[in-house]
Amino acid sequence: MADRATTILQIIPELDTGGAELSTIEIAEAVVVAGGRAIVLTEGGRMLDRLKATGADVRIFPAATKNPAKLVANAAAIAKIVEVEGVDLVHARSRAPAWSALWAARRTGRPFVTTYHGAYNENSAAKKFYNGVMARGDLVIANSGYTRDLIRARYGTPVPKIRVIHRGVDVAAFDPDAVAPERVERLRAAWGVAPGERVILQAARLTNWKGQHVVVEAARRLHAQKRLEGVVALAGDAQGRDAYVDGLKEAIRAGGLEGCVRLVGHVDDMPAAYLAADASIVASIEPEAFGRTAVESQAMGCPVIATRIGAPPETVLSPPDHSPRSMTGWLVPPGDGQALADALLWALSLDGPARADLGQRARAHAVGAFSLRQMRLKTLQVYDELLKTALADHYVAARPQLDG
Repeated sequence: MADRATTILQIIPELDTGGAELSTIEIAEAVVVAGGRAIVLTEGGRMLDRLKATGADVRIFPAATKNPAKLVANAAAIAKIVEVEGVDLVHARSRAPAWSALWAARRTGRPFVTTYHGAYNENSAAKKFYNGVMARGDLVIANSGYTRDLIRARYGTPVPKIRVIHRGVDVAAFDPDAVAPERVERLRAAWGVAPGERVILQAARLTNWKGQHVVVEAARRLHAQKRLEGVVALAGDAQGRDAYVDGLKEAIRAGGLEGCVRLVGHVDDMPAAYLAADASIVASIEPEAFGRTAVESQAMGCPVIATRIGAPPETVLSPPDHSPRSMTGWLVPPGDGQALADALLWALSLDGPARADLGQRARAHAVGAFSLRQMRLKTLQVYDELLKTALADHYVAARPQLDG
């Protein structure tokens, strides 16, 4: 099979924000760079233009539907696209469209790949069956060792069918030396941060399991002790979770934190956001399947505090498992406002040389273990394994240097 003719179809519901969505774009670009053809079925979103810029063939498609009748209709539509466009492999990244993609792949005899992006809740047999489609690929990509173990425990998926491919971070874009000071100043001004004022950043969509309420509680404890320095910026979309946002606002008011804790909305320029911050928080109270912001923070040399649950223990080197000379951040118990407050005090107490040393170690760790290039190559190798192609080799030939 000629690699230039190799066509990979990915399906993702929407392209607003998130690791699955960003991975779709990054792999579409890798396929194109490797000389293949990338087709993406999606309903669109704020990152649609970014996807189109990769050279992918983008089809607006009702990929977010969960209606059973529409899923069947989608399967027929995908099968037709597969046949007409000569698709060689189908890659699904979300549960509902994965059912349609699975049926289409089986109907047309194409290899089917899934990426298990999330630690999906399973509170019933029906939900377990629904989620289980993400473990039914000919090969299943797990975005962390934690996710691999989850797949094996839940579905008994054989180890030879699972490939652990950590999420990749574009370490060329997330590089302190690549961010102009004007970008940082623009963000700080948008957040109402005074010159010299310190910033504690949490970048996550506003939802209970991301733990913004725990951050507010940690801030309340520090404020009560007169030890809260600077501004806590909660960056992220509410995505319709108005009741949760109202609860956060009430907790901020009740804690006397108006002006200290700010809901700053979605941030497009995340490299500048981490560079603007004195510390970054991943406060999830449920397991992160990967936790991209923890790695992005490290790539930017920003001290990061994450919860010791899910995948962050794979990505953040923390005491007591690592000495202060080798640590790249802190891990705290989920939901523990006091532990988070204590870690924040430690992070903010670092003097200039100690913070610089931590930042250098953290960036080296991110570049060495979690680069975008590694993620792209390993994903292309999965395609090559099933199709007997050489996309990964062609990608290296086209981009021989580190590209993130």
